[in-house]
Amino acid sequence: MNILHEFEYFKPKSKNEALQLVKDLGSKAKILAGGTDLVIMMKEKMIKPDVIIDISDLEELKGIKCEKGKGAEILACTKIDEIEFSTELSKKYPALTYAASQLGSNQVRVMATLGGNSCHSSPAAETPAPLAALGARVVLASLEGERELAMEDFIHGNRKNDLKEGEILYKFILPEPAKNSACRYGHIGLRNAMEIDCANMAAAVELEEDKETIKNVKLVMGSVAIKPLVSQAVPSLLAGKKLTDDLVTKAGEAAQSEAKPISDVRASAEYRKDVIGALARRLVKEAYEAAKEA
Repeated sequence: MNILHEFEYFKPKSKNEALQLVKDLGSKAKILAGGTDLVIMMKEKMIKPDVIIDISDLEELKGIKCEKGKGAEILACTKIDEIEFSTELSKKYPALTYAASQLGSNQVRVMATLGGNSCHSSPAAETPAPLAALGARVVLASLEGERELAMEDFIHGNRKNDLKEGEILYKFILPEPAKNSACRYGHIGLRNAMEIDCANMAAAVELEEDKETIKNVKLVMGSVAIKPLVSQAVPSLLAGKKLTDDLVTKAGEAAQSEAKPISDVRASAEYRKDVIGALARRLVKEAYEAAKEA
């Protein structure tokens, strides 16, 4: 039976109380927000924390603030289903709301949090790629203050990130989408059912005033490296050019050249390479066409 080990349990009533507990208890404690990853790991005896700090009901850590011309802020304990069904976010950041809709089952999405999806730091996680492609930054809080860094710099590898002892992930800051821009997200699994992605990707394209020439591209790959992989080759290939079928093909090849996948129970490295090429071709074209209409 998957019986949990004994541990101390704290349920702070404020953000400051939570930060004090995190500082005092250090590495002995784990944060519980949605618990969809943490509790499974505890049941499987992968981790045995001495202390659980439950921040799931802290209203100070929940909510979406989306203002015209000012981007958006999403607090870390905001549930994935709230992001999925947010009309404000869907208008500005459809790649993020779509990615949220693809995370697990309905039962998981009403429990899982955006902060938890990033802090678990799985290479196959759904939301880090679109967050990075959209230029999101994470804000980490402690009793000493706050610090901010790019989404792609927060995750270091599988279950490894930039959180220091005494810190919690407080919120995500998304910039206002650039004029003539669009971002699209896609993923591929082995079957049409709830599963962990073989690979996923988000592509953001910004066009010049002529709405044909590519000004900027940010393409982020998931599940083909130890962390979200931001392409260097694809932007170098496409910037300053009008998209053609030949460039679409070359963009797929460029993304494949950068991917460093492994073989596991979900897919072989070779299959993931093929998938990344297909995703890059599709998403670059979709984002380009959407940016022309933006």
